[in-house]
Amino acid sequence: MLYELRTYTVKPGTLGDIVKAASTVSRHVRGDNYGKLEGYWFTEIGPLNQVMHMWSYASYDERTRLRGELAKNPRWNNEYIPLIRPIVVRQDIRLLNAIRPPVAPATSGNIYELRNYRARAVGPVRQWLEAFTAVLPEREKYSKIVGLWQTEAGQPNEVSHIWAYPDLNARAKARGDAMKDPAWQDFLTKGPGFLEEMHSTIMLPAPHSPLK
Repeated sequence: MLYELRTYTVKPGTLGDIVKAASTVSRHVRGDNYGKLEGYWFTEIGPLNQVMHMWSYASYDERTRLRGELAKNPRWNNEYIPLIRPIVVRQDIRLLNAIRPPVAPATSGNIYELRNYRARAVGPVRQWLEAFTAVLPEREKYSKIVGLWQTEAGQPNEVSHIWAYPDLNARAKARGDAMKDPAWQDFLTKGPGFLEEMHSTIMLPAPHSPLK
């Protein structure tokens, strides 16, 4: 399974416009016929004026085929593209391989946190993943991970992971409690040493997002 995370940066003041266009026109035209929508969010804390949407495909070939078919869809070209073309200023794409495929939280009404970590070149990303997945059962005592991926293209030597929390206070408590856990403390003595950069974005789900 191939996952694609698309990040669109829009002009200030137009975030609501692109979310509305995606939740109505795009969703009606596209459905899950041109790749399965896994989640659609807009940023709340971190880089502003951005939407992030994740799609899954059975393979690279299927992604190429389905995106080619979508590009020929008259409704896509005549109804959706004209709505977003004037407001999108940047598009970024990450192609991802799942280490932990996405799992919906047990309850809806969540905030989501996307964390992107860039490892040092040539090998450390695998070492970080081995250490992280080993300690993940301990970390999940405090909050459940939604998904974990390694980047294939777009940003090399990178891992992406998404977490869900009922609210920011719950996030702060879960992370605070985890910091007191001996197993997590042990991981923190070695895990960060494999990394060069760490980025965090707090996101809210759009009305049509399968992950709420």
